[in-house]
Amino acid sequence: MRGEVPNFHYSYTFFVFLLFLILFPTFSISSNTLLTTESLTISSKKTIVSPGDVFELGFFKPGSSSRWYLGIWYKTISKRTYVWVANRDHPLSSSIGTLRISDNNLVVLDQSETPVWSTNLTGGSVSTPVVAELLDNGNFVLRDSNNNNPDGYLWQSFDFPTDTLLPEMKLGWDLKTGSNRLIRSWKRPDDPASGDFTFKLETGGFPEIFLWYKESLMYRSGPWNGIRFSGVPEMQPFDYMVFNFTTSSDEVTYSFRVTKSDVYSRVSLSSMGVLQRFTWIETAQTWNLFWYAPKDQCDEYKECGAYGYCDSNTSPVCNCIKGFKPRNPQVWGLRDGSDGCVRKTLLTCGGGDGFARLEKMKLPDTTAASVDRGIGVKECEQKCLKDCNCTAFANTDIRGGGSGCVIWTGELLDIRNYAKGGQDLYVRLANTDLVLSSRRHISRENNSDDLELPLMKFEEVAMATKFFSNDNKLGQGGFGIVYKGRLLDGQEIAVKRLSETSSQGIDEFKNEVKLIARLQHINLVRLLACSVDVDEKMLIYEYLENLSLDSHLFDKKQSSKLNWQMRFDIINGIARGLLYLHQDSRFRIIHRDLKASNVLLDKYMTPKISDFGMARIFGRDDTESITRKVVGTYGYMSPEYAMDGIFSVKSDVFSFGVLLLEIISGKRNKGFYNSDRDVNLLGCVWRNWKEGKGLEIIDPIIANSSSTVKQHEILRCIQIGLVCVQERAEDRPTMSLVVLMLGSESTTIPQPKLPGYCLRRNPVETDFSSNKRRDDEPWTVNQITVSVLDGR
Repeated sequence: MRGEVPNFHYSYTFFVFLLFLILFPTFSISSNTLLTTESLTISSKKTIVSPGDVFELGFFKPGSSSRWYLGIWYKTISKRTYVWVANRDHPLSSSIGTLRISDNNLVVLDQSETPVWSTNLTGGSVSTPVVAELLDNGNFVLRDSNNNNPDGYLWQSFDFPTDTLLPEMKLGWDLKTGSNRLIRSWKRPDDPASGDFTFKLETGGFPEIFLWYKESLMYRSGPWNGIRFSGVPEMQPFDYMVFNFTTSSDEVTYSFRVTKSDVYSRVSLSSMGVLQRFTWIETAQTWNLFWYAPKDQCDEYKECGAYGYCDSNTSPVCNCIKGFKPRNPQVWGLRDGSDGCVRKTLLTCGGGDGFARLEKMKLPDTTAASVDRGIGVKECEQKCLKDCNCTAFANTDIRGGGSGCVIWTGELLDIRNYAKGGQDLYVRLANTDLVLSSRRHISRENNSDDLELPLMKFEEVAMATKFFSNDNKLGQGGFGIVYKGRLLDGQEIAVKRLSETSSQGIDEFKNEVKLIARLQHINLVRLLACSVDVDEKMLIYEYLENLSLDSHLFDKKQSSKLNWQMRFDIINGIARGLLYLHQDSRFRIIHRDLKASNVLLDKYMTPKISDFGMARIFGRDDTESITRKVVGTYGYMSPEYAMDGIFSVKSDVFSFGVLLLEIISGKRNKGFYNSDRDVNLLGCVWRNWKEGKGLEIIDPIIANSSSTVKQHEILRCIQIGLVCVQERAEDRPTMSLVVLMLGSESTTIPQPKLPGYCLRRNPVETDFSSNKRRDDEPWTVNQITVSVLDGR
């Protein structure tokens, strides 16, 4: 009898299961498919899940929206990230909606059973039932139930991207159908409707991808050079990622493939028009920003006009190609390079022309260029010389020494130069200009004393500052005194007269000047010249009318002029300047002394980071360093730097976080006092944040005048500040992520951990014991800034 009970139980269970299927046909046996007899509804909260649990498809409401959409998101990732939306421009206005297969089409129906979205297939009838299936690569396909061949799909979501490009998804043209697969931004972070920005591939000339804002061209990738897009030097091959660009009679497409199943990577276009590649970091539970564009001023389309090239490491950023001069010198002198350049000498087209080789260039706009992939660089040069209209040429493929030929016959537009990356561009010049360019190049190479910066005589500087009059004194620090000056031509300058106690010799000083002279960014103070004498070393900077940030921030009268928008703009400017130092300059620079007094403001209140006396150069592969002598300013130093002498880009991030919280609160971190006996400003902000009272630390000047929306923005900034000042360096974000978090509401900010209280101890009691320090190494911690240009 015992043996018969299980059989009865199983039979009964099967009967109930069969009855359930008859009464409730929406129940799905296979979780990654939708059959013609099934449907998904909003009320059922059912979803379709890919076989490996990677992606999930269902109805959703983004953010605070009341509208419903059918979409796909990552199932295995804790942060909800949408990668595709079906009815992005036709949302469901209520919570009644259905997805089903009807007449061999996928359709989304509203509460009145009216289709709001459909696959719109109008082909012939299918002999066998169709099925919809969600694949592990995120592709939602409609196919014949007996045909699993990808070439036989009736419809697939990969042919209709929204704002995201996934691995194996193709961006570009299907020449058989004439369709162009592009990505278009969301309208807003909580609105998937088609936005104003599109990123699409154009096949005219030498194919490349363009970013558009409505009908205006904003940015282009540069053409594919066999390894990467010419304008994306960061696009390096990785062991887990393969890039592919295909040009054939059937298609012109770009795609990428991830070879590791546990790595998730995507390219998305934000509602603000920023193209971004993200990779999921499981340990941090966050999307890491791997690359983004447009990145800087030089990424703006046609920034320097015809025959001009942009270089973010020069000042001004616009330069004329060798053999060319500014078309409008007066406007060019005002740092507006949009008019471009013109030839100094006209081409002869009779054997009297040659070519200047420009290295590490983003190739010019190739829309009207001609391509011959069957010849090499020598044949390409001859082909260009025979065409009187040819203005430049380059290889189409840089692999194996170069091959293929692309030729321009009109103006050269939207060129830029990189410190690393790009490729060679050969520009046609008259022989006269070629000879002159060669001579100037040889002269520069032989001038070993060239500081790449004008030298001023001591007498000139003394006269400009009225012989260093106290009336012209702007400030003073451990480095010496800063004076205001006026040159004979009327230009106002700021002169930093280094202290006689500086241990730096003339050679070290020159090396440091070379470094600072190459750091050119709108949010960095511009170095104009220097003066070197036997006992005097001086740096001459641009004069900034509104002096330092601390003179405004911590002065009651001046701080009343700083509304929230001004403060937010200052925060963003400082972040972009620091990002340039860490990532986008020729060198990786650690500032080591970022603070309110080292941020200067021009007449437009644009922030400019100054004082690079303690800055250190890092190699591109370096992550951190240890110094025997810790110098800096208490209140801004990270714990690992103050206590163990370890500094890295994360040390600067900590200083930025302190500065951000000072800007919001209007209070100094050092010397902070309140009735609650918080150790410092960081402790006060942390306590209020944990208690849900973040708004209480806001400067009353901006708290009383800020709308609810602005207060939300301020709270986001407070959270960013706390994330930056976390005790452990590895928990802090990079500046690229900070810039992204500041600029995008859709970017999730991690929950901060305990801040680093590097002021909790009395300096005399500070314990410098560390297994990274030798017992015989001397340590000093200065409570004032010592911005001496120390040799490396």
